[in-house]
Amino acid sequence: MELEFAQQFVRPILDKISSTPSSSELIIQDFAVIMIVASIMALISYKLKQPMIMAFIIAGMIIGPNTPPFSLITHVEILHVFAEIGIILLLFVIGMEFPIEKLKNVGKKATFIAVAEASGTFMAGFAVTQAMGFTFFDSLFVSLAISVTSTVIIMKVLEELGMIKDEATYLIVGIAVIEDIIIISLLAVLQSVASTGDLTINEVGMSIILVIAFIVGVIVLGSKIVPRCVDLVGKTNHSELLIIAVLGVAFGLSFIAFKLDISVATGAFFAGVLVAESKMRIATKIIATPIRDMFGALFFISVGALMDIKQLPLFIIPAVILIIVSFSAKFITVWAASRAQRLGKTTSLKTGIGLSSSGGELALVAAKGGADVGATSSFVLPMVGAMTIISTFISPYLIKYGWKLASRLESKGTGSSDTK
Repeated sequence: MELEFAQQFVRPILDKISSTPSSSELIIQDFAVIMIVASIMALISYKLKQPMIMAFIIAGMIIGPNTPPFSLITHVEILHVFAEIGIILLLFVIGMEFPIEKLKNVGKKATFIAVAEASGTFMAGFAVTQAMGFTFFDSLFVSLAISVTSTVIIMKVLEELGMIKDEATYLIVGIAVIEDIIIISLLAVLQSVASTGDLTINEVGMSIILVIAFIVGVIVLGSKIVPRCVDLVGKTNHSELLIIAVLGVAFGLSFIAFKLDISVATGAFFAGVLVAESKMRIATKIIATPIRDMFGALFFISVGALMDIKQLPLFIIPAVILIIVSFSAKFITVWAASRAQRLGKTTSLKTGIGLSSSGGELALVAAKGGADVGATSSFVLPMVGAMTIISTFISPYLIKYGWKLASRLESKGTGSSDTK
């Protein structure tokens, strides 16, 4: 009887345990490792009061194939899939913060400053990277990455300081809106040009026209169709149906952008802009945010996993130099553009400090965009990842103490916001 029991029940279990795991089993195993390590690092980051982005990037570095003694995951390519989904969902939810009416109301001052900041930082970054011996496309994508401002970090710090209603804060939000659109549009153009390898004026011009046509077409035509459809679905009062419908919009526009050789991030962002025009935008954002958080975490983990820490000594000095260039270029251009718009000294100073922070999710999206089309060298993504970690750590302190200094100058009468 015991032998029969062993043959019927125990032996199959032992055989299953000892057998070679299937591909699906390995994927589940990888996913379990990713989530466990990420949750541990997130808890540590929470206890240390550090941004979660840092926790997820470090988690990716721990489990990745480039970290000795061995990789904790077997299917690294699955991270690429998660990363792509993460990019789409991240930009989709960001786009939902900017309905068309809000984009119209950001004002000429914010637009002028955003254009000056983005172009000034990009040109400074390109000049420095070329002087450092970077390839042409490495310089382009790195310059784009350092032109990004982490709006999430800025708003979180200002909220904690109780300065969310400050005059400079409203200006920073408006500038950040325009800057995000500029960066996403430039990424689409750079990826389009890099994928063909053709740098002629005609090719670059066609890429720019294609991106502009896509954005205008989406806003003009999409604003008449998508919000109404979303509202129609929302009337069913089924949250499952609503989330499936809006994700269909996000992935649908991302796919169209991809087929046009435009960044999927561009399609996802403007899908969010269209959904923000509907009456269901608040409900949609609430149910979409948890999905965004999960796949967003997987995106940052994938970036960490692709970082080769053994190369850290090779790019740490260039990374530090570029962080200094980014901080300096942003502060100078924002300060000068703000003063040119007749803003007060204190407001200009606070705005310059607030927008000086570099990095965030869009910087990593820009760096990965170059890697996705094979235009950049292998060190670019890990270098931008290291820059993101460093600048994410520095930025809150820079904003906190910089604004305190500006307030002290104002109280002493040397930097009053009314002083022109």
